[in-house]
Amino acid sequence: RREAQRTQQPGQRADPPNATASASSREGLPEAPKPSQASGPEFSDAHMTWLNFVRRPDDSALRKRCGSRDKKPRDLFGPPGPPGAEVTAETLLHEFQELLKEATERRFSGLLDPLLPQGPGLRLVGEAFHCRLQGPRRVDKRTLVELHGFQAPAAQGAFLRGSGLSLASGRFTAPVSGIFQFSASLHVDHSELQGKARLRARDVVRVLICIESLCQRHMCLEAVSGLESNSRVFTVQVQGLLQLQAGQYASVFVDNGSGAVLTIQAGSSFSGLLLGT
Repeated sequence: RREAQRTQQPGQRADPPNATASASSREGLPEAPKPSQASGPEFSDAHMTWLNFVRRPDDSALRKRCGSRDKKPRDLFGPPGPPGAEVTAETLLHEFQELLKEATERRFSGLLDPLLPQGPGLRLVGEAFHCRLQGPRRVDKRTLVELHGFQAPAAQGAFLRGSGLSLASGRFTAPVSGIFQFSASLHVDHSELQGKARLRARDVVRVLICIESLCQRHMCLEAVSGLESNSRVFTVQVQGLLQLQAGQYASVFVDNGSGAVLTIQAGSSFSGLLLGT
Protein backbone atom coordinates (compact mmCIF):
# COMPACT_ATOMS: atom_id res chain seq x y z
CA ARG A 1 0.00 0.00 0.00
CA ARG A 2 2.91 2.34 0.75
CA GLU A 3 4.37 1.56 -2.67
CA ALA A 4 1.02 2.56 -4.18
CA GLN A 5 1.12 5.83 -2.23
CA ARG A 6 4.65 6.58 -3.45
CA THR A 7 3.79 5.90 -7.09
CA GLN A 8 0.59 7.95 -6.89
CA GLN A 9 0.49 10.93 -9.18
CA PRO A 10 0.30 14.37 -7.64
CA GLY A 11 -3.13 14.97 -9.05
CA GLN A 12 -4.55 11.66 -7.75
CA ARG A 13 -6.22 11.30 -4.36
CA ALA A 14 -5.58 8.37 -2.05
CA ASP A 15 -8.35 6.60 -0.21
CA PRO A 16 -8.70 7.88 3.28
CA PRO A 17 -8.05 5.51 6.14
CA ASN A 18 -11.64 5.84 7.24
CA ALA A 19 -12.78 4.03 4.12
CA THR A 20 -10.57 1.03 4.89
CA ALA A 21 -11.75 0.92 8.50
CA SER A 22 -15.40 1.07 7.43
CA ALA A 23 -14.84 -1.76 4.97
CA SER A 24 -13.28 -3.85 7.70
CA SER A 25 -16.26 -3.13 9.94
CA ARG A 26 -18.63 -4.32 7.24
CA GLU A 27 -16.70 -7.58 6.95
CA GLY A 28 -17.27 -8.31 10.65
CA LEU A 29 -13.86 -7.21 11.89
CA PRO A 30 -13.41 -4.91 14.84
CA GLU A 31 -13.11 -1.27 13.84
CA ALA A 32 -9.62 0.07 14.34
CA PRO A 33 -9.21 3.42 16.05
CA LYS A 34 -8.75 6.43 13.82
CA PRO A 35 -5.15 7.41 13.51
CA SER A 36 -4.03 10.91 14.22
CA GLN A 37 -2.52 13.09 11.57
CA ALA A 38 0.87 12.97 13.30
CA SER A 39 1.14 9.16 13.32
CA GLY A 40 2.32 8.93 9.73
CA PRO A 41 3.63 5.75 8.10
CA GLU A 42 4.35 4.00 11.45
CA PHE A 43 0.63 3.73 12.19
CA SER A 44 -0.07 2.42 8.68
CA ASP A 45 2.44 -0.42 9.22
CA ALA A 46 0.87 -1.41 12.56
CA HIS A 47 -2.62 -1.25 11.09
CA MET A 48 -1.70 -3.51 8.15
CA THR A 49 -0.01 -6.00 10.50
CA TRP A 50 -3.20 -6.22 12.55
CA LEU A 51 -5.34 -6.73 9.44
CA ASN A 52 -3.05 -9.48 8.15
CA PHE A 53 -3.25 -11.19 11.53
CA VAL A 54 -7.06 -11.21 11.78
CA ARG A 55 -7.42 -12.26 8.12
CA ARG A 56 -5.07 -15.24 8.34
CA PRO A 57 -6.52 -18.60 7.23
CA ASP A 58 -8.08 -20.99 9.77
CA ASP A 59 -5.22 -23.25 10.93
CA SER A 60 -7.05 -25.12 13.71
CA ALA A 61 -6.84 -28.41 11.75
CA LEU A 62 -3.12 -27.90 11.21
CA ARG A 63 -2.55 -27.21 14.89
CA LYS A 64 -4.55 -30.34 15.80
CA ARG A 65 -2.37 -32.46 13.54
CA CYS A 66 0.78 -30.96 14.98
CA GLY A 67 -0.50 -31.55 18.53
CA SER A 68 -1.32 -35.19 17.85
CA ARG A 69 2.05 -35.67 16.18
CA ASP A 70 3.86 -34.19 19.16
CA LYS A 71 2.20 -36.64 21.54
CA LYS A 72 3.73 -39.62 19.74
CA PRO A 73 7.04 -40.90 21.12
CA ARG A 74 9.94 -39.83 19.00
CA ASP A 75 12.91 -42.07 18.35
CA LEU A 76 16.27 -40.80 19.47
CA PHE A 77 18.87 -41.25 16.83
CA GLY A 78 22.52 -41.64 17.71
CA PRO A 79 25.62 -43.64 16.91
CA PRO A 80 25.07 -47.43 17.07
CA GLY A 81 26.48 -49.18 20.15
CA PRO A 82 27.10 -52.77 21.25
CA PRO A 83 24.01 -54.79 22.23
CA GLY A 84 23.33 -55.03 25.98
CA ALA A 85 23.87 -58.27 27.88
CA GLU A 86 20.84 -60.41 28.71
CA VAL A 87 20.90 -61.13 32.46
CA THR A 88 18.64 -64.03 33.45
CA ALA A 89 17.70 -65.46 36.84
CA GLU A 90 19.85 -68.55 36.17
CA THR A 91 22.90 -66.36 35.55
CA LEU A 92 22.39 -64.43 38.78
CA LEU A 93 21.92 -67.68 40.74
CA HIS A 94 25.11 -69.16 39.28
CA GLU A 95 27.12 -66.05 40.19
CA PHE A 96 25.72 -66.12 43.73
CA GLN A 97 26.69 -69.79 44.13
CA GLU A 98 30.23 -69.06 42.96
CA LEU A 99 30.56 -66.19 45.44
CA LEU A 100 29.21 -68.37 48.25
CA LYS A 101 31.64 -71.16 47.37
CA GLU A 102 34.64 -68.81 47.40
CA ALA A 103 33.57 -67.30 50.73
CA THR A 104 33.17 -70.77 52.27
CA GLU A 105 36.60 -71.88 51.09
CA ARG A 106 38.23 -68.75 52.52
CA ARG A 107 36.47 -69.25 55.85
CA PHE A 108 37.47 -72.92 56.14
CA SER A 109 41.06 -72.18 55.18
CA GLY A 110 41.26 -69.64 58.01
CA LEU A 111 39.64 -71.89 60.62
CA LEU A 112 41.61 -75.05 59.81
CA ASP A 113 45.10 -73.55 60.01
CA PRO A 114 45.95 -75.31 63.32
CA LEU A 115 44.75 -78.68 61.96
CA LEU A 116 45.70 -78.43 58.30
CA PRO A 117 49.32 -77.32 57.89
CA GLN A 118 49.75 -75.11 54.86
CA GLY A 119 52.47 -75.66 52.31
CA PRO A 120 53.44 -73.65 49.25
CA GLY A 121 50.34 -74.05 47.10
CA LEU A 122 49.12 -77.12 49.06
CA ARG A 123 46.57 -77.81 51.80
CA LEU A 124 47.15 -80.94 53.84
CA VAL A 125 44.36 -83.01 55.40
CA GLY A 126 44.79 -83.25 59.16
CA GLU A 127 42.43 -86.18 59.90
CA ALA A 128 41.78 -88.97 57.41
CA PHE A 129 41.83 -92.77 57.53
CA HIS A 130 41.04 -95.88 55.52
CA CYS A 131 41.08 -99.27 57.22
CA ARG A 132 39.90 -102.80 56.55
CA LEU A 133 38.36 -105.51 58.71
CA GLN A 134 41.12 -107.84 59.86
CA GLY A 135 39.02 -111.02 60.05
CA PRO A 136 35.42 -112.22 59.49
CA ARG A 137 32.81 -111.16 61.99
CA ARG A 138 29.76 -113.27 62.84
CA VAL A 139 26.40 -111.53 63.31
CA ASP A 140 23.64 -113.57 64.89
CA LYS A 141 20.01 -113.34 63.78
CA ARG A 142 18.12 -110.21 64.86
CA THR A 143 21.24 -108.73 66.45
CA LEU A 144 22.89 -105.30 66.28
CA VAL A 145 26.69 -105.62 66.33
CA GLU A 146 29.46 -102.99 66.38
CA LEU A 147 32.40 -103.89 64.16
CA HIS A 148 35.93 -103.78 65.55
CA GLY A 149 39.31 -105.32 64.85
CA PHE A 150 40.42 -103.23 61.86
CA GLN A 151 43.89 -102.89 60.36
CA ALA A 152 45.62 -100.29 58.22
CA PRO A 153 46.25 -101.65 54.72
CA ALA A 154 49.88 -101.87 53.69
CA ALA A 155 49.05 -101.51 50.00
CA GLN A 156 49.95 -98.38 48.10
CA GLY A 157 47.21 -95.75 48.23
CA ALA A 158 46.14 -96.47 51.81
CA PHE A 159 46.35 -93.62 54.32
CA LEU A 160 46.06 -93.05 58.05
CA ARG A 161 46.50 -89.47 59.23
CA GLY A 162 45.87 -88.10 62.67
CA SER A 163 45.33 -89.92 65.94
CA GLY A 164 41.54 -90.10 66.03
CA LEU A 165 41.12 -93.71 64.84
CA SER A 166 41.46 -96.72 67.13
CA LEU A 167 41.96 -99.81 64.95
CA ALA A 168 41.27 -102.23 67.79
CA SER A 169 37.87 -100.76 68.76
CA GLY A 170 36.97 -99.55 65.26
CA ARG A 171 36.01 -96.12 66.63
CA PHE A 172 37.06 -92.75 65.28
CA THR A 173 37.15 -89.98 67.90
CA ALA A 174 36.86 -86.42 66.63
CA PRO A 175 39.85 -84.30 67.75
CA VAL A 176 37.87 -81.09 67.11
CA SER A 177 34.27 -80.18 66.46
CA GLY A 178 33.57 -80.29 62.74
CA ILE A 179 31.91 -81.96 59.79
CA PHE A 180 33.25 -85.37 58.79
CA GLN A 181 32.63 -87.60 55.80
CA PHE A 182 32.35 -91.33 56.51
CA SER A 183 31.85 -94.37 54.31
CA ALA A 184 31.70 -98.12 54.85
CA SER A 185 31.64 -101.00 52.38
CA LEU A 186 30.76 -104.40 53.91
CA HIS A 187 30.81 -107.79 52.19
CA VAL A 188 27.97 -109.89 53.62
CA ASP A 189 27.96 -113.70 53.43
CA HIS A 190 24.42 -115.10 53.69
CA SER A 191 25.07 -118.69 52.60
CA GLU A 192 23.05 -120.05 55.53
CA LEU A 193 19.91 -118.35 54.19
CA GLN A 194 20.19 -119.92 50.76
CA GLY A 195 18.95 -123.26 52.14
CA LYS A 196 15.74 -121.63 53.38
CA ALA A 197 12.55 -122.35 51.47
CA ARG A 198 11.43 -118.73 51.29
CA LEU A 199 12.68 -115.37 52.54
CA ARG A 200 10.41 -113.16 54.59
CA ALA A 201 9.83 -109.46 53.97
CA ARG A 202 11.70 -108.53 57.14
CA ASP A 203 14.81 -110.52 56.20
CA VAL A 204 17.04 -107.53 55.57
CA VAL A 205 20.41 -106.31 56.75
CA ARG A 206 21.17 -102.71 57.76
CA VAL A 207 24.59 -101.06 57.85
CA LEU A 208 24.86 -97.94 60.02
CA ILE A 209 27.51 -95.41 61.03
CA CYS A 210 26.42 -94.07 64.41
CA ILE A 211 27.58 -91.38 66.85
CA GLU A 212 28.43 -92.54 70.39
CA SER A 213 26.80 -95.94 69.60
CA LEU A 214 23.38 -94.23 69.88
CA CYS A 215 21.89 -95.05 66.50
CA GLN A 216 18.33 -94.28 67.61
CA ARG A 217 19.10 -91.04 69.41
CA HIS A 218 21.66 -89.27 67.25
CA MET A 219 21.86 -88.74 63.52
CA CYS A 220 23.30 -91.74 61.70
CA LEU A 221 24.14 -92.91 58.19
CA GLU A 222 22.13 -95.93 57.11
CA ALA A 223 21.85 -98.35 54.17
CA VAL A 224 19.28 -101.17 53.96
CA SER A 225 19.59 -104.19 51.66
CA GLY A 226 17.43 -107.24 51.08
CA LEU A 227 18.76 -110.81 51.13
CA GLU A 228 17.22 -112.00 47.86
CA SER A 229 20.54 -112.01 46.01
CA ASN A 230 21.42 -115.21 44.17
CA SER A 231 25.09 -114.75 45.01
CA ARG A 232 26.51 -116.11 48.25
CA VAL A 233 28.17 -112.76 49.01
CA PHE A 234 26.82 -109.28 48.33
CA THR A 235 28.07 -105.79 49.27
CA VAL A 236 26.28 -103.10 51.24
CA GLN A 237 27.65 -99.55 51.06
CA VAL A 238 26.83 -96.49 53.14
CA GLN A 239 28.32 -92.99 53.04
CA GLY A 240 27.50 -89.44 54.05
CA LEU A 241 28.33 -86.50 56.32
CA LEU A 242 28.09 -86.25 60.11
CA GLN A 243 28.83 -83.41 62.49
CA LEU A 244 30.81 -84.50 65.55
CA GLN A 245 31.69 -82.54 68.64
CA ALA A 246 35.20 -82.75 70.03
CA GLY A 247 35.53 -86.05 71.91
CA GLN A 248 32.61 -87.84 70.22
CA TYR A 249 33.29 -91.01 68.26
CA ALA A 250 31.73 -92.74 65.25
CA SER A 251 31.71 -96.45 64.43
CA VAL A 252 30.13 -99.02 62.10
CA PHE A 253 27.17 -101.22 63.11
CA VAL A 254 25.46 -104.16 61.40
CA ASP A 255 21.80 -104.92 62.13
CA ASN A 256 20.83 -108.45 61.11
CA GLY A 257 17.05 -108.52 60.71
CA SER A 258 16.91 -112.01 59.19
CA GLY A 259 16.31 -115.37 60.83
CA ALA A 260 19.78 -116.75 60.10
CA VAL A 261 23.40 -115.97 60.93
CA LEU A 262 25.29 -113.53 58.67
CA THR A 263 29.04 -113.17 58.29
CA ILE A 264 30.86 -109.93 57.53
CA GLN A 265 33.89 -110.96 55.52
CA ALA A 266 37.44 -109.75 56.04
CA GLY A 267 38.42 -106.91 53.75
CA SER A 268 35.28 -104.85 54.46
CA SER A 269 36.38 -101.21 54.69
CA PHE A 270 35.71 -98.16 56.86
CA SER A 271 37.01 -94.66 55.99
CA GLY A 272 36.58 -91.08 57.16
CA LEU A 273 37.76 -87.53 56.43
CA LEU A 274 37.61 -84.17 58.20
CA LEU A 275 35.98 -81.66 55.85
CA GLY A 276 35.87 -78.55 58.00
CA THR A 277 34.95 -77.04 61.32
